[in-house]
Amino acid sequence: MFSRRSDLPFDKDDHSRFLPWLIAFMVFLAMLALSGMLVLEATATKWDQGVTGTLSIQIKPGKDEREDKYRQDEVLRFLDTIPEIGHFSPLSGDKMLLLLEPWLGSGLSAEDLPLPLLIDVELKPDAYLDVNVFRKRLAARIPGVEVDDHRVWLERFVNLIRSIEAVATAVLVFIGLATVGTVIFTTRTGLAIHRGAIEVLHLIGARDSYIAGQFAARAGNLGIRGGLIGLGLSLPTLYVIGNMAKKMEENMLPEMSLEPQHWMVIAALPLLVSLIARFTAHITVIRMLHKMS
Repeated sequence: MFSRRSDLPFDKDDHSRFLPWLIAFMVFLAMLALSGMLVLEATATKWDQGVTGTLSIQIKPGKDEREDKYRQDEVLRFLDTIPEIGHFSPLSGDKMLLLLEPWLGSGLSAEDLPLPLLIDVELKPDAYLDVNVFRKRLAARIPGVEVDDHRVWLERFVNLIRSIEAVATAVLVFIGLATVGTVIFTTRTGLAIHRGAIEVLHLIGARDSYIAGQFAARAGNLGIRGGLIGLGLSLPTLYVIGNMAKKMEENMLPEMSLEPQHWMVIAALPLLVSLIARFTAHITVIRMLHKMS
């Protein structure tokens, strides 16, 4: 692809000199959009797997610790009677402070804050629990108790991710259309410049498919060069963004990283751009030659 003999003097074309850089810029933007999509999708999957089938029960602070302890024991006894629940355990004050540390800082103790009592609840695999009925039964038995269904905010989170992915997909589509338009413009310009040489090739028996192959090979060559340049520019950017995300995710966010299969998709993008440029140039030349004949 990089060293194919051509019967047309493409090396003298100044108009195609900037095509690899234009493609590199578009590949750079496509890399960022695609990487964001892949990371968001992986993050949503991880959160879905970690949150689905879990509940949190919050017991608001009462008059004294003895009353709070009594209500907690009542909640635990009630949970033990629900067949759909597989496991439940109260959270200690130290663990709650650890969860609040990113917002409140360190050095606090459970006595410094009126923290509610929390109980983590896990449902049995494939078990269905009507949370509304469960919430009403629990509130009727123990006052001052709230049930947090993680599926509610998880659904909102997933909807947000889907919206962002739709925007990123639209960006990728526009980048693809811009790439196709750039290749079409460059190919038409090349046809106009080399019209005399093309007529000579026709006179000696060259077919339209052969001439189109010359332009397609040239476009594919420039496309993969631009794709590799864009890949080289995007990798340091993704590395910097990844390091910034790691500093945030230690306490506030789940792990946000690209999997090996994601890197394979990203690495294949320059080849895809080259194939698109090659195919676009071939179709453009065939149509233009039909009009010229």
